[in-house]
Amino acid sequence: MSLDFRTSTQLVFDFAREAEAERSLGSVVTAAPVAPKRTSRRRSLATLRASAPTIADAPRPPRGIDHERPSQRRFDAIVLEMLARHPLRVKRWRNTLSGIAVLRIYRDGRQDRSIEAPYPTSALRLAIFLHEVGHHVLGLGVHRPRCLEEYLAWRFALDRLAEFGVETEGPVARRFDRSMRYAVAKAMRRGIRRLPAELATFLP
Repeated sequence: MSLDFRTSTQLVFDFAREAEAERSLGSVVTAAPVAPKRTSRRRSLATLRASAPTIADAPRPPRGIDHERPSQRRFDAIVLEMLARHPLRVKRWRNTLSGIAVLRIYRDGRQDRSIEAPYPTSALRLAIFLHEVGHHVLGLGVHRPRCLEEYLAWRFALDRLAEFGVETEGPVARRFDRSMRYAVAKAMRRGIRRLPAELATFLP
């Protein structure tokens, strides 16, 4: 049975409308939902900066240190405790694994005890910080020869690490050995007459 022109035109029109409706419905159903904005796992520098401890007589710790990490909280607490125990100030936190202890005595008798050291974020950096603190605690220039003072400052640092339960093997032990061998070799080049018995093991 054939359809007249009007009927067939209507069927085609209806089919086209249904197809368009299905396409629009499908676009709604299959459209991917808008993904929520991903937040970075790394906290902003401003947040890290705000969590840094306030240390008297010291510049703020360097940026980028996560002071909420349990291990870093431990290092921060040791820094605060050591600077509270001993009358000295941190002049600068160094970026390198090196340090220095300085004593300035003024004409009126005032003394300025300061150190420069890396901010402790690892056992090795903490050891270097404690080594410089040890120079002031033991007395700069009190122990002679100079290589003996270096040894005693390192012993102070290692003893404090043990006191706080921080690992002294690995990088710390290697740095101690290398530093002392350098100090002893330097003393030998300068013609030291009598090497302290404690330092014999570090002879080249």
